[in-house]
Amino acid sequence: MRSKKWMASLGITSMLAASILAGCNGSDDTSKSGSNGESGSGEKVEVTLAGWGGNPTEEKLLKQTISDFEEKHPNIDVKLEIISEQYMDVIKTRLIGGEGPDVFYLDAFEAPGLIQTGVIEPLDGYVTEEFDVDDFEKPLLDAFKVDGQTYGFPKDYSTLALFYNKKMLEEAGVEVPKTWDELREAAKKLTKDGVYGFGVAPELARMFWLAESGGGDVVKDGKANFASPEVVEALQPIIEMHNADKSSVEPKEVGVTWGGEMFGQGKAAMVIEGNWAIPYLADTFPDIEYATAELPTVNGEKSTMAYDVAYVMNAASEKKEASWELLSYLTGKEGMETWTSLGYALPSRKSVAEKLGFDKDELRAPLVAGASYATVWSEGANLPIIVNNFNNQFLSAFLGDRPLDEALEEAQKQANNEIESQ
Repeated sequence: MRSKKWMASLGITSMLAASILAGCNGSDDTSKSGSNGESGSGEKVEVTLAGWGGNPTEEKLLKQTISDFEEKHPNIDVKLEIISEQYMDVIKTRLIGGEGPDVFYLDAFEAPGLIQTGVIEPLDGYVTEEFDVDDFEKPLLDAFKVDGQTYGFPKDYSTLALFYNKKMLEEAGVEVPKTWDELREAAKKLTKDGVYGFGVAPELARMFWLAESGGGDVVKDGKANFASPEVVEALQPIIEMHNADKSSVEPKEVGVTWGGEMFGQGKAAMVIEGNWAIPYLADTFPDIEYATAELPTVNGEKSTMAYDVAYVMNAASEKKEASWELLSYLTGKEGMETWTSLGYALPSRKSVAEKLGFDKDELRAPLVAGASYATVWSEGANLPIIVNNFNNQFLSAFLGDRPLDEALEEAQKQANNEIESQ
């Protein structure tokens, strides 16, 4: 198995053994701490918290949330560590060396592989009724469960929504598309005068929901399955919109780096983006008149993607009770309200989204609505391999260099060869 090879080659087993011995020697503060992490001697406990960097506003919100926590827990100090580059590589290296943070961010995309190694602490035993687990959006929480155990609680997320230029749709006499067929027809009508009807991000992270809309599985039994007829058929309209209809475009083709920029510059009338695009457009293109809607249905079914990040606890932490106090505050109702108050991230708790009004917000309501039925960007430990091979070959089909079925067949074969050789 991949996880066994990873642990053996990088020494995690030794690290865990050392932490167990340390616990037997009484160094784990769970044996001498109250529920707030206070030590028996009255000394402060320092808990390390690691995450990747955000924009200045997000960092300010996080520091405010931590400050509020420390005020309520005077015997716990939080040491915040921002890892700006190669976050997961740094985290894995530190976990291997026995110097991992007590609490840290974990993306749902990376969660299955890391959980398999045993370095993440199961959290069910710490949970109290007051914590209100049922308040979390179920798909977001389930992404951090393995064999019925919970290894992380989601701190925030974003789904995908349809962003559309109100003026362009109005001038073209186009209604907001509610089905995928309507979107395709709308894109044709909106493509004129150097503007494309639809801007596309031709990558699996954005199209996983569409790929499985015909009943197929992108990943099956831990292996790539995206060359199946159901998946190819579901993705074929994306290819046809670009190569036959000439109504869609990807960012590099119009000299930009991503969909939000393409949309803001008026080079595409519609794009599918996440919550991150809202503050970007407000800051960079404040004059654009746009709105959002839930993604168009396919075969009468609603679907979207969710990109989900949780706080998790290091299984080798010597400060587990204090770490849980921090983790549960950050993902609790009070801490989450502070962290998500400005809408840069969406709260994974339903009650917090309602309290902040995001479920009724003109731009964010469609994103919030999608959380209950979203497909979370997480599909087993081999997804990183599967993604790389899909993206490399799908783009060639999108640009018209080869048929989609041929491109995905080659990509699937290569992905599964890599998986089998681990």
